[in-house]
Amino acid sequence: MFESLSDKLGGVFGKLTNSGKLSEKDIDAALREVRLALLEADVEFKVARQFVKNVKERADGEKVYASLTPGQSVIRIVRDELAQILGGEAVEIARADKPPSVIMLVGLQGAGKTTLAAKLALWLRKQKHPVMMAACDLQRPAAVDQLNQLGKQLDLSVYSEEPSSSTPVKVAKAAYKKAADEGVHYLILDTAGRLAIDNDLMGELEEIRDATSPVETLLVLDAMTGQDAVRSGGEFNDRIGVSGMVLTKMDGDARGGAALSMRSATGVPIKFIGVGERPDQFEVYHPDRIASRILGMGDVESLIEKAEVQFDTEEAAALEQKLRKNQFDLNDMLQQFQTIKKMGSMTDILGMIPGMGSLRGKFNPKDIDESQMARVEAIIHSMTMAERENPTIINGSRRLRIANGSGVTTTQVNQLLNQFKQMQKMMKKISGPGGKRALMNMLKG
Repeated sequence: MFESLSDKLGGVFGKLTNSGKLSEKDIDAALREVRLALLEADVEFKVARQFVKNVKERADGEKVYASLTPGQSVIRIVRDELAQILGGEAVEIARADKPPSVIMLVGLQGAGKTTLAAKLALWLRKQKHPVMMAACDLQRPAAVDQLNQLGKQLDLSVYSEEPSSSTPVKVAKAAYKKAADEGVHYLILDTAGRLAIDNDLMGELEEIRDATSPVETLLVLDAMTGQDAVRSGGEFNDRIGVSGMVLTKMDGDARGGAALSMRSATGVPIKFIGVGERPDQFEVYHPDRIASRILGMGDVESLIEKAEVQFDTEEAAALEQKLRKNQFDLNDMLQQFQTIKKMGSMTDILGMIPGMGSLRGKFNPKDIDESQMARVEAIIHSMTMAERENPTIINGSRRLRIANGSGVTTTQVNQLLNQFKQMQKMMKKISGPGGKRALMNMLKG
C-alpha cells in the first residue's frame, strides 16, 4: 500500500545520506519534499504539517548538522516521528473480567466486516481463546449465510437466527447467553452496515451496545477509501464510542494516507490490519514496524512471527538431521516452498528484509514471477516418490513424462533439476564443517 510513498521518501533520504555534511538549508529542502510526498499520499494536511514541524524541531534540538552521519540521524528522527503519527505503540485487545468478552464490529457497508469477523476469530483461536461469532447483520442479503459458511470452512462457532423472524438485538442477546453458558472467552458481533451513516444504523448499533456492553467496539474501515475513512471514523466515534479501528485491504494499491492520518485525526488507535484475502492474512498493527517498512528498513520482527507460525519445529529438526546426513531431496524442497508460500507473497517477504530499500532502482520485488513457485510444485508433483527421493534416475523419457504431466517443457524440468543440484551443494556446505563461514561467504556474494 505504501509503495509510492516509500519510493518518494527513499529518493529524498538517498540524497541526504549521499551528501556527507548537511546544512540547515539541505534539511529544510528535504522536509519540503517529505511534506509534498505525504500530501500526495493522501495524508491529512494538518497531520503532514505537524509531522514536518516535529522533525525539524528534533533535528535542530539534536544538532544533527554537526553529527558524523547527519543523513542517518535525520532518517532516525523521521522514523520515530512517523511511528508516532501512526499510533506510537501496538495496543492490545481488551478482555472482560468475566467471559464472554464482547467485540462489536461496526462500519459502513463494503468495508469487509463479515470477512474480518472470521479473520479476527481465527486469530483469537490461535491465541488459545475459545471464540464464537454472532450474525447480527440482518440487513444485507446473504450476510448470515456468508458468516455461517466462513464458520464452517474455518471450524469456528457461529450463532445465527432466521433474519425474517428476529432482530439484531435479539440475536446479540441470545448469542451472549449461549457464549456465557459454553464458557466462550470472546464473542464477535458482526453488525449491519449502510452505504452512508444514518440514524437508523446508529440507533441499531446503540441498542446492541447497550444490551451486550462490549469491551471492544472496533470500527472496520476500508483503507482504500482515503480521507473518507477518516471522516466516517470520527462520526462513528462521536455517536457510538469506538475503542479501536481495523483497516482492511492494506495490501491494495491506494496511496495509504488514511492509515497515516487515522490515529492523529481521530485519537482512536488502530489495532489490526487486513493484509490479504486469505483468512490468515491478518496482523496486529505495529506502528513502529509499519514506519520501518515505509522507510525501506525492513521488518524483521513481523518476518520472524510469520515464520514461527508456519514452520513446524519437528519438521525443522527432521530437516536438520537430513541435511547433516546429506539426504536433502525434492520432497524437502517442495515442503520448504509450500511453507514460504503460506507466509505471503515474495514481494511482502522481501519488503520485510532490512536493506531491500537500498536496492530500489536496481531490483524491483514485483518483478518476481510468483507463478514460478507454482510451476515448481507442479513439476515435483508430477514425479514418482522414487524420482523425488533420487533425482539422478530421471532420464530423457522420465523428463518428457514429467513435463507433459505438469504442463511445462523438458527445458523447465532440466532447470529445476539443476537448481536442485545447486541447492544440494549449498546445503552440504552449510551443514558440514565450517558451515557458518560458508554461509557468511554466500551471503556476502
